[in-house]
Amino acid sequence: MSGRGRGRGRGRGRGARTPPPATPESSSSEMDAEGPVLFEFVFVLKGDPRGIHRLPDTFADFVAGDDRPGTLHLREHSCGYYGWIIDVIYDARGKMYLHIGWEKCTRHHSLQAGFVLMFSYFGDRDMSVKVFDDTRCRRNYHVDSAEEDD
Repeated sequence: MSGRGRGRGRGRGRGARTPPPATPESSSSEMDAEGPVLFEFVFVLKGDPRGIHRLPDTFADFVAGDDRPGTLHLREHSCGYYGWIIDVIYDARGKMYLHIGWEKCTRHHSLQAGFVLMFSYFGDRDMSVKVFDDTRCRRNYHVDSAEEDD
């Protein structure tokens, strides 16, 4: 015998159950302090991070139901307040771009080409972002006051 048993160490075994499909309204893994995450996307900074960047078409289509917001309220994920109001613009084809306010945000967070940003959208123009540097490690810009005391 080769030592391979049926179902050992693979996939589903006895007692395993398939979780129900997650919906944005009910998924506990997709909750944030602001409420349910309605949309998430990953964005890789290419070229000059301070320039105008096009957001994914699926996100632009998703927020189009919110009457094409002219601004997004952005905060760093571990921060409890919104630090950046970012103007967004649309071209004739309905493509959505980060515009005024984005440059200040990139300078403040020292963003560079190659960084990966994970955006979470909560509705009503509110978003958070997680920043991963070129080593693919998450950058934390805010620390708890308890950590500062150590």
